[in-house]
Amino acid sequence: MLVSEVREAELLASVPDKLFIAGKWVAASGGGTLDVQDPSTGKVIRTIADATAEDAQKAMDAAADTQASWAATAPRERSNILRRAFDLLMERADDFALLMTLEMGKPLAESMGEVKYGGEFLRWFSEEAVRIQGRYGSNPEGTGTMIVTQRPVGPCYLITPWNFPLAMATRKIAPALAAGCTVVVKPAALTPLTTLAFVKLLEEAGLPAGVVNVLTTSSSSAVSKPIFADSRLRKLSFTGSTPVGVALLKQAADGVLRTSMELGGNAPFVVFEDADLDAAVDGAMIAKFRNIGQACTAGNRFIVQESVADAFAQKVTERVKAFKVGRGTDDGVTIGPLIDTKAVEKVGALVADAVKRGAKVHTGGSAIAGDGTFFEPTVISEVKPGSDILSEEIFGPVLSIATFKDEADAVRMANATEYGLIGYVYTKDLARGQRMIDAIDTGMMGLNVGVASNAAAPFGGVKQSGLGREGGFEGIHEYLSTKYTLTPAHSG
Repeated sequence: MLVSEVREAELLASVPDKLFIAGKWVAASGGGTLDVQDPSTGKVIRTIADATAEDAQKAMDAAADTQASWAATAPRERSNILRRAFDLLMERADDFALLMTLEMGKPLAESMGEVKYGGEFLRWFSEEAVRIQGRYGSNPEGTGTMIVTQRPVGPCYLITPWNFPLAMATRKIAPALAAGCTVVVKPAALTPLTTLAFVKLLEEAGLPAGVVNVLTTSSSSAVSKPIFADSRLRKLSFTGSTPVGVALLKQAADGVLRTSMELGGNAPFVVFEDADLDAAVDGAMIAKFRNIGQACTAGNRFIVQESVADAFAQKVTERVKAFKVGRGTDDGVTIGPLIDTKAVEKVGALVADAVKRGAKVHTGGSAIAGDGTFFEPTVISEVKPGSDILSEEIFGPVLSIATFKDEADAVRMANATEYGLIGYVYTKDLARGQRMIDAIDTGMMGLNVGVASNAAAPFGGVKQSGLGREGGFEGIHEYLSTKYTLTPAHSG
């Protein structure tokens, strides 16, 4: 064991079990609770408050009441709070990594990677807080002076997913705070502990009461309803599935809310015959199996040129067979559990459908019996057109290979989806690489790399993969509105 049971128990006991509203940790108004489980064992590891609609209204009131004072807070002070939060997070990286592993299941090494990645949003937006710019100048006619300023949009509702409990929280909270917005955060019911621990850290970093409010709940719809009905809400940011995102967009339309939607993905991973095959395999391991395959950026469709498909399949199979499956806290584990039983059933159904249509299983292919929700790391090839695994997001440790003949065929297959979050291409031909950047219809691209996410870069997709961008210079503008003022020209 890398971690003792005593340390696990002490860490879990340190996580708040209440809601955070108006700067206070409070029980749910109805006294309800929800259980958080360790997916590797199925055991309950913490019982926390289960918010109601009444709690949601209180959280919205707190965010709205604090909005004016937070917007008036000096950008440097907002920056300093975010920087202190970054420093505290780095000091406690081991604790946050372990907490994520306990509630989500990913191996400790990957959790530590998420702490560093998530922390970068705090550091990046602490620096962006003092760089919000406008402009001032004469209009073309010379009859007046144009003043353009950027102002915080107002109270925001942030809904985060279960698969990256820290990074998805920091990626939304940090730019909102940097821009001068107050927020209500609703983490996923499956992995709420990391958000609770992070908000406790923000409190320690000096964040004023009411700026961030957290609702943990088993009923997203009940909690969201009063928040959407409140005319003071001005912004929605959601990361999750496309069907849920579409439903939320319809609700947001009634209030004409600003929206940022990071939705589903179906990433193509294209390997040309001239690619460095070993580099492509290295990239495939990261793009597919990071976070146990439970990432919207995961390589979903491995589209490999016919002449190298067999060699690619053999190489990735050798690597996948060497994976160690187990609880994320155990020594040497590289593949943890899926988040729940439904996830295991979905992955199993996708593999079964592909095999039924003629796909070949090289390794894995089945759920693992026993405690926890584990699925074997899997490689399948010769995936036929029409297979569900080519159109649905796998969200599990399954690498599926289909083949193409030429570049035009590769582009057609890569774009044969309603999603457009990210694509990956491996080729030594730089001209071809540029053509693929232009031809593949995605918001992001990894060219000869297997992971592209970075706090300094704009993260987001096109088509059914969403709206808006998180991270980069673009990220803070999602929480700012532009105001234009015209004043008369000064007389000489």
